[in-house]
Amino acid sequence: MRNKVLILGVTCLMSCGTSMKLAVPDAFKQQATMQHVNGARGNRMSFANFTTSKIKRGVHVSYPGWGNPFFLENLLLNQVGISKTDVVENEKTKFRYALTDGKNTVQVFATERQITRKHDYELTGSKSIFSGFEVLQHYEYVFSALISVDTTQESKNWELMMTNIYDRKAEKDKNPFTFIRQEDSGLATNGTDTVFIKPVSIRKTEMSNGKTGMLPIKMLSGYELSVSEGVIAIVDMIDRNIWFYNELTPAEKLNVSAIGTALFARKVHDAKW
Repeated sequence: MRNKVLILGVTCLMSCGTSMKLAVPDAFKQQATMQHVNGARGNRMSFANFTTSKIKRGVHVSYPGWGNPFFLENLLLNQVGISKTDVVENEKTKFRYALTDGKNTVQVFATERQITRKHDYELTGSKSIFSGFEVLQHYEYVFSALISVDTTQESKNWELMMTNIYDRKAEKDKNPFTFIRQEDSGLATNGTDTVFIKPVSIRKTEMSNGKTGMLPIKMLSGYELSVSEGVIAIVDMIDRNIWFYNELTPAEKLNVSAIGTALFARKVHDAKW
């Protein structure tokens, strides 16, 4: 990556009633170009001089299961009308596609996996819709992708990895109401250069009457892509745009486009939006 990049932070706002917007800093806008990604979240994407092939997807598997039984513990809990079970949910899928800028082409091969484990408590004999509650125990989301260049390019292959992991026991979390935070982050590297990928979450709100407030939880709105010298791109997941720093070379812009389209193409993560 070039050394000349802009150092900045990204914030988010909600404006005009229920319309959420990722607020890109003016300093970055002045040195960047926004491209709207047509077909984002679909099976084919295009923007500027970039196009993808049809995204070929593997089987999207989602299945529930049960973990450790609580025989001894349930002997005590059943006496007060409570039943406890250990529930494990697995979800995984994969996809692949080609991305071209009209001159060079990269192949993207990606996989997603999510594992959620929770303790389910229910009041035995109750028919109320409020007869039970769940306590999150473990959550693991892993997204990986290989960005493979063709043999005519001098660039190296890139590897992309995004994770979001929570473990109640390891974190010694005593809060039974802990929820899954949409804070997956990671990096992409070719062994020489590294792009850091940081989530951007919306929390502050601005209503149509001009008053501001705070959402009860943060909502993921996009990703900031940066190198050691500063930000090189912003991926807006709400309006489905990619902001490119103007000083990027064509090869760098192709790599950023591959990362951005891979983030848009996800389905396991997309289900939580």
